[in-house]
Amino acid sequence: MKAAVLNVSYFLRERNSFVVSTDPGCVDTDVVFGFLAQAKWWTELTRESLDRALRNSLCFSLMEGGRQIGLARVITDYVTYAYLCDVYIEKKRRGQGLGSWLVRCVLEHPDLKHLKRVALITHDAQAFYLGLDFHYVSHPDHYMERHQ
Repeated sequence: MKAAVLNVSYFLRERNSFVVSTDPGCVDTDVVFGFLAQAKWWTELTRESLDRALRNSLCFSLMEGGRQIGLARVITDYVTYAYLCDVYIEKKRRGQGLGSWLVRCVLEHPDLKHLKRVALITHDAQAFYLGLDFHYVSHPDHYMERHQ
């Protein structure tokens, strides 16, 4: 029996000295953990939970000179639905359009751009996402969740 040859190509976009890549080898888990440990949306973060989340997600690393300065994580079935989460840009790089570019890269990914729905939850960045063509839920009475 022959072994299957895996041809893996990663999504890559470049803009000046910045790179967005879905190569899992680009993710600096120490940097990501350092940021998310401070984020108010992931209060019970552990190294183990972060490793599991990254392993089971499509991650978009924003790099500058080989250094991780941002991340966007996508949970998806690649057919109908994606959930965008853990989007961040390091503080000293905010306000330069990098967050918008990172999210646009996510939305332009060949395996995601045709999905019926890309969802997210944000506590304080509604205006940012409205500017990227996200909308409030049309039928909030249809949206349900089980929260623990």
